Amino acid sequence: MHKFKSAKESNVSITELMLPSHSNFGGKVHGGHILNLMDQIAFACASKHSQCYCVTASVNRVDFLSPVEVGELITLKASINYTGRTSMVVGVRVESENITTGKKRHCNSSYFTMVAKDTNGKNIPIPGLLVESEQGIRRYSRSKYRKESAFDRDNKFDASNFKAEEHIQLLKTENVKIELK
Repeated sequence: MHKFKSAKESNVSITELMLPSHSNFGGKVHGGHILNLMDQIAFACASKHSQCYCVTASVNRVDFLSPVEVGELITLKASINYTGRTSMVVGVRVESENITTGKKRHCNSSYFTMVAKDTNGKNIPIPGLLVESEQGIRRYSRSKYRKESAFDRDNKFDASNFKAEEHIQLLKTENVKIELK
């Protein structure tokens, strides 16, 4: 196994035609179908980087920026943005393309944390990321910051540490009614 691998070595891209069977009740491509494709390409990218089976540990926020129409092509691009000891963050970008006009739109992006597993289901070490550009430094740093922020947020709101009185004032301007018993 390589000690370090570049993001280019494991980049993956797929393009797929969106069919009527992929649509929701509103006639647009169902977000769940797009998420399924995103998870598949994140798996392919992570497995290619680690050279082993990987599982999805978490998915960072997914914002659907524009709907995908039936009959459009969607292209998903995946790249390793961050590597830990056994996990990696895969950035996934989704673009749609109207095949008659050629117009392309960025539909969404998200970050999948994938963990490498051995044949017994145990976490195993992966190659580090060889960063070769300023964009790579930005992506790695952003992923590291996102990971640290999530850890801090989870600890702040952990049931054993949470103090409701510290948050009640913040909720007074929200659409909530508090009736503690």
